[in-house]
Amino acid sequence: MRVLECSHYAHHLHYCCLPEIHLMKIGFLGLGNMGQAIAANLLIGGHELVVWNRSPQATEPLVELGAKAVTEPAQAVAVDVLFSMLADDKALRSVLLDSGLLKQLKAPLIHVNMATISVAFADELAGLHDAQGISYIAAPVLGRPNVAAAAQLNILAAGPAQSIDQVQPLFDLIGRKTWPLGEKASAANAMKLAANFLLVSAVQAMSEAAVLVSRHGLESKDLVDLVSNTILTGPVYSGYGALIGERRYEPAAFKAVLGLKDVDLVLAAASQVSVQMPTADRVRANLQDAVEHGQGEMDLAVLAEVEERRNPR
Repeated sequence: MRVLECSHYAHHLHYCCLPEIHLMKIGFLGLGNMGQAIAANLLIGGHELVVWNRSPQATEPLVELGAKAVTEPAQAVAVDVLFSMLADDKALRSVLLDSGLLKQLKAPLIHVNMATISVAFADELAGLHDAQGISYIAAPVLGRPNVAAAAQLNILAAGPAQSIDQVQPLFDLIGRKTWPLGEKASAANAMKLAANFLLVSAVQAMSEAAVLVSRHGLESKDLVDLVSNTILTGPVYSGYGALIGERRYEPAAFKAVLGLKDVDLVLAAASQVSVQMPTADRVRANLQDAVEHGQGEMDLAVLAEVEERRNPR
C-alpha cells in the first residue's frame, strides 16, 4: 500500500491508503479557481506536476504543495499527460495554437482539455491533434470550485477509449464519476453546454418565480426552501436559490459573464444543427443586461436583479 501525506486537506483522507498506482508526470495549463483545485488533487494523488498560469501568483499555492511552476506553457509539455483548463476558445487558441505549442507536443503525450469550449473549436482541436499524432480527450466537468476541491466533480469524457482508460486513475483523483461519451471529443463539449444551459435556465426560472412571490408579499427565501425540499431537490435549486433568496451575489463561484459566454456557445452549437432555443435567447438577453449594468463579475444568481429591474415596484 502507498501512504500519502494528507495533512493539507482533511477531506482528502480517503486518499491516504490507496493501492500502488503508476505515477505520472503531469503538465497543467490554466489555474483559475477550478484549475487550482483540480491540480491540487492530482498532487495529493502523488503525481509530479508542472504548472503554468498567465498570472504567476496563481501557481504559488500549488508550489507549496510540491508542484514546479514554469514561466512559459512550452516548459510544461514534456510530460505524460497535459491538462488544460483555460477560460475560453480565445485563451486556448492563443496558448495552444497561435503560439505553435501544439506542434511541440510529442506522442505518447495525452492532452486532456477540461475547458468549456465551443463544439466547432473542439472538432478543430481534435483534427489538429490527430494530424500531430497526439491523443486528445475532451473532459469538461460539472461542479463548482468547492466541488472540485472535494474531488467530487462529474467528468464528461470523450476521445480515444484507450487514452481515456490510461488517464482514468487521474480522473478518479479529481471526480466522483466519469461519464464516457464516445470517441468523438466534441460530444463531451456538446453535453457540457446542454447541462450548463439547463443550469442557467433553472436560475432564470427561479429569479422570475422569486419576483412573483415577492410581489404577492411573500419571502423569496421561503419559496426556495419549499421547492428545494420538495419538487426540485438538488444543488442547483438549493445553492443558487439560497443566493437569490438572500440577494447575495458575491463572491461569485460562477460569474454571470461566464454564463453569458456559455449561452453564446450553446446558441452556436444549436445553430450548427439548425435547432431553435428560444429560452436560451431570453436567458442570453438577461445575462447581457447584467453585464451592461456592471454585474458581470457577480454570481449567476444575479439574474434575480435583472428580473427586479424588469418588474419595478
